[in-house]
Amino acid sequence: MGRLLVSLVLNALVLMLLDYLFAGFFIDGFWIALLASVILSVLNMIVKPILVVLTLPITIVTLGLFLLVINAVTLWLTQIILGSYFVIEGFGIAIISAIIISILNTFINSLTKA
Repeated sequence: MGRLLVSLVLNALVLMLLDYLFAGFFIDGFWIALLASVILSVLNMIVKPILVVLTLPITIVTLGLFLLVINAVTLWLTQIILGSYFVIEGFGIAIISAIIISILNTFINSLTKA
């Protein structure tokens, strides 16, 4: 349970970092970032596997690079759920953000497992 909370807080900090880095990525404070982190985690558990199965042929053809688009879609869905508290202006920013989140989540997961 403690590892999950640490992971959620670190993911919220990653979202805050993206807010700082990109003008087209807006999140309204740490608590919204924490809520977005929880929603993103739930979407990754429920929606992402369905999207992966539905897009398996294109994922195979692109050698897995289409998974970045799926990550951007889950980030986009999180934005839709949170409304004006979490705004991503454009799908390009969503894809770049998904790439950064994926890289930092790999690092975060290695830290929390150790």
